[in-house]
Amino acid sequence: MICLMDGRVIVVEWGGKVKTLTSNGKLEKQLPLSGQAYCVTQINQNTIAITYPNEKAIKIFNMENETVTKVITLDKQCFGLFFSNNSLVAGLSSDEIRIIDLEGNTLKSIQVKSKSQLYHLVYCNDRVIYSDCIGNAVYCVDESGKQIWQYKQDLSRPMGLCTDTYGNIIVADYLIE
Repeated sequence: MICLMDGRVIVVEWGGKVKTLTSNGKLEKQLPLSGQAYCVTQINQNTIAITYPNEKAIKIFNMENETVTKVITLDKQCFGLFFSNNSLVAGLSSDEIRIIDLEGNTLKSIQVKSKSQLYHLVYCNDRVIYSDCIGNAVYCVDESGKQIWQYKQDLSRPMGLCTDTYGNIIVADYLIE
C-alpha cells in the first residue's frame, strides 16, 4: 500500500485488486484493473505504476481517466517497485534490481543475491535498500551492486520498507513465533 500525495491511500489486496481509500480510511473505489497486481508506486499526482509478476509487466495507470497508458514488458517476474528521480526501480525475481525510465528503457541493472523474491525495496541517494524476508536481512547496495551495509539483528522476516523525510529506513518485520 502507498499513501498518495493528496492523502488518499492505495491498497493492493491479496489476489490483485487495487482499491483507493480516502485519507480517513474509507473505501473510495476499486480501480478497473485486471490481472494479479502486486506492488504500486506513485509517479505524479494522477499517475501510478503497478507490477504484475505473472505477466512480467509494469502497468502505468492514469487515475483521472482510469486507463492504462503504458505497459512495460519485462523478461522476468517483477515484484517490488519504487519511483524516484523520474525512474522506476523494480525488483526482478530474486537476483536483479532494474532502474527503468518511464518509456521502459533499462538505465541500470544491479545484480544482487536474495533468498526471497525482491518484494520490498526503496531507492534513495543513489542506493537501493531491499529486504530478503527468507534470509532475514535488509541490504543496501549502490548502483554498481556493491554492498554498502547489511542488517540482520533481531529480524524474523523483514517485509515492508519505507523511508521517512530524514532518510531513515523503516522496516516492517513479520514476527514468527
